Amino acid sequence: MGKFKSGFVSLIGKTNSGKSTLLNSLVGEKVAITTYKTQTTRTAIKAIINRESSQIIVTDTPGIHKGKTKLSKTMIDTAYTMIGEVDCVLFLIDGTEKEISKENDEILDKIRLAKKPTILVINKIDLIPKEKILEIIDTYRKEYDFKAIIPISALKNDGTEEIIKEIEKLLPEGPKYYDDEEYTDQSMRTMAEEVIREKALKLLNEEVPHGIFVEVQKFETKETSKGLPFYNIEANIYCVRESHKGIIIGKGGEMLKKISTFARKDLEKMFDCKVNLRTWVKVKEDWTNSDSIVNQKFKLK
Repeated sequence: MGKFKSGFVSLIGKTNSGKSTLLNSLVGEKVAITTYKTQTTRTAIKAIINRESSQIIVTDTPGIHKGKTKLSKTMIDTAYTMIGEVDCVLFLIDGTEKEISKENDEILDKIRLAKKPTILVINKIDLIPKEKILEIIDTYRKEYDFKAIIPISALKNDGTEEIIKEIEKLLPEGPKYYDDEEYTDQSMRTMAEEVIREKALKLLNEEVPHGIFVEVQKFETKETSKGLPFYNIEANIYCVRESHKGIIIGKGGEMLKKISTFARKDLEKMFDCKVNLRTWVKVKEDWTNSDSIVNQKFKLK
């Protein structure tokens, strides 16, 4: 058996290319929230892949998009900063796109500048004919000297093992940075915030979700009368407008109840423990342009 390898990988791609789905598939655990809506990932999320001969720390970065708010600009800065700080880059593209988009062109420029070993991953191959995949490979091969080009379907978990093998080839010998049982660097509090936001993203209409963020106010371990442990979580869902507050709460509180119920069920699975979850909705106007909120919650530490 060869020497143990370890290292850091940045997962980058335009918004809605399937990065969070791929990350969860690589790790085999729910690390990042996933929705069909754009700009789901807002911060750099680390996932730890533990293998017999390696430990791979993959950072899922916010999707590249056209952004005007302070939040959007911070998200894009986070994604690009991570390219220069890793051993290799996973560049994920949506195989259903007909040509190289402006965002992917921009990402290619940043990769060229960083001169990092890069693996191109073509996602959603289950939705396109084989000849189209060959065309995409040919197009991108002319743009950069990729260490490998791997067609996959993140949703169907097809091709992910190949990605891990190719990453291992590019990593240096090194120690274990995390214990074997760890699969993310996120705190349970952060994971709770993200799961609540995921349910809101999935259940609310297009306009509302991008103007929300979630903050856990209380996260404590308690015991039932029978001595069984459970987590008591209280969280605020913040939105940008009073009219959005009414939509999130819903008629007779139905929407908020639905968001909380789905979130609680997910958290109980993740934490393997009963969860008591209480949520409130509050308005923070124009928070996406607030330096204090964006820097505190979303800026790369």
